[in-house]
Amino acid sequence: MLVRLRASSPMTRNFQSFPTPPTVRLALDLCFAFKENRLLMRADGNGSPVPFVLDLNELGVASAPGHYLGCLGDVHCYAVQLAEESAPRGMVFRDLRSALMVLDEPLGALAGRAFQIVQWDRTHQFCGQCGCRTESLASERAKKCPQCGLLQFPRLSPAIIVLVRRGRELLLARSCLLPAGMYSMLAGFVEPGETLEEAVAREVMEETGITIKNIRYFGSQPWPFPHSLMIGFRAEHADGELDIDKRELEDANWYLPERLPVLPPKISIARRLIDSALNE
Repeated sequence: MLVRLRASSPMTRNFQSFPTPPTVRLALDLCFAFKENRLLMRADGNGSPVPFVLDLNELGVASAPGHYLGCLGDVHCYAVQLAEESAPRGMVFRDLRSALMVLDEPLGALAGRAFQIVQWDRTHQFCGQCGCRTESLASERAKKCPQCGLLQFPRLSPAIIVLVRRGRELLLARSCLLPAGMYSMLAGFVEPGETLEEAVAREVMEETGITIKNIRYFGSQPWPFPHSLMIGFRAEHADGELDIDKRELEDANWYLPERLPVLPPKISIARRLIDSALNE
């Protein structure tokens, strides 16, 4: 097996998404290989953490057909789902959440994109309307049922996340899904028929019992757990005292900038929201 792991490359931050792979290849390909929710990475931490390969067969492990993602600078990028548990020599599988903590941009964003595509492919092998096996389209990222014609595109689940302020205080909360001691912000999935702003107000009321005002868009971030698009907002406290829904949260409280708990990592939109407030 020959897997190239180069220390540097002429990659840029500019990624272009394409569904159709190139007919002519000029260099090694960047391969995001997964076993369930674990990403194949270099074990020693030197060079590129994600392998460069001349051919997907170089990984030396059984896999499903690869998915072409697009081009990062002059580097073609692929995603593949592996069928074997053991990693090739010199490489390890890392849980995607922990992998995203150590991958610099743009590799982190591409790893999340790759994971969502291989998961979509794995879970949409059959038509949800008539049960016939689906076929992948060559012209776009979609699957089509040859029997009833149903089209299925990669799934995205919009979710809001909001930083609520009360004067200088920030409303931070923790759920059982967060690492021990870490606090983040209120978040939740958008329901059918809701606007994003309505989802923000509803989630805050449901989880803490307070009302908010001046809801303002901040930014967004793809988040592959499992296939979310996190849409960030800022808002201000309007009325009410905290009445925490213990089914959703372990704790929530108001925090001054001088006495903050453990915060989310810098790669997350949650941390970007907090940092933007602290820098004002």
